[in-house]
Amino acid sequence: MKEVTAMHKQPLTPDTKEPATAAGDSIPVVPLKHPVRLALAIVLILVALGAAWDVAVNERYRWDVVLSYLFAPQILAGAGLTLLLTVVSMTVGIALGTLLAIMRLSDNPILSTISRGYIWFFRGTPLLVQLIFWYNIAALYPVIAFGLPFGGPSMVLGSANVLISPLGAALLGLSLNEAAYMAEIIRGGIGSVDKGQYDAARALGMSGGKLMNRVILPQAMRVVLPPTGNQVISMLKGTSLVSVLAISDLLYSAQIIYANNYQTIPLLIVASLWYLLMTSILSFFQNKLERRYGRGFDSAPRRLRKPKTRTV
Repeated sequence: MKEVTAMHKQPLTPDTKEPATAAGDSIPVVPLKHPVRLALAIVLILVALGAAWDVAVNERYRWDVVLSYLFAPQILAGAGLTLLLTVVSMTVGIALGTLLAIMRLSDNPILSTISRGYIWFFRGTPLLVQLIFWYNIAALYPVIAFGLPFGGPSMVLGSANVLISPLGAALLGLSLNEAAYMAEIIRGGIGSVDKGQYDAARALGMSGGKLMNRVILPQAMRVVLPPTGNQVISMLKGTSLVSVLAISDLLYSAQIIYANNYQTIPLLIVASLWYLLMTSILSFFQNKLERRYGRGFDSAPRRLRKPKTRTV
């Protein structure tokens, strides 16, 4: 009778009429099967393997030519110039973009309007057009001079053709264009900071400059870094546009070589491999920086793992 009474004290499940599992016990969860997804994955793997095999055995790719020019001095020099253009243009673009973002958020209507106009113009016109414009700036201003408007005294710096070389035109076009995009990215990062941070900093007697440098910008970095990393990668690839200015970047160096030996596809593969290598390295450091500045903040899990057990 004691055993029967103990059994009736436990709740019964409606399906099995068996006593429910005691608290703390684990029930194994069987994952759902996805036959369609598995079949699709197998098909994609087969397609990828077939494409890779075709690329490897197709003699028209001329992999021997690719290997012979992969570390050619002209290609290495072009890759170095591409990196230089990327670093200088992004540095200037980030600095100028930060200034433009602060100007746009300013209560001064003149500063805000100037910033809006700059962003509107440089985001609204193609980068290639801007590069060609700066390359031909001497047609509008043969002499570069600074002075007062309306016929006031001025100081002549020199000829535009001398001061703005093709490399200078490329840096101007890339930097000024990038500043417009970075201004919007940084403005969004500043807007993501909680308004209470402003009030707390002002309560401590911080000036506007200290508030921005010590409180707002460091917290905005978490939001600014991912799109900035994407902009760096886009800038690295966008430097290929300077080849129209006859600047010996990576792409133009490859074009010079295949113009002489007519090995167009192998040289384009060489340039593509170097671009892939450089973008992969930049992506690696981008992920490092994102993890560094994302410490202490809740974020979505990288992968959704299926639970193996469940406690009831």
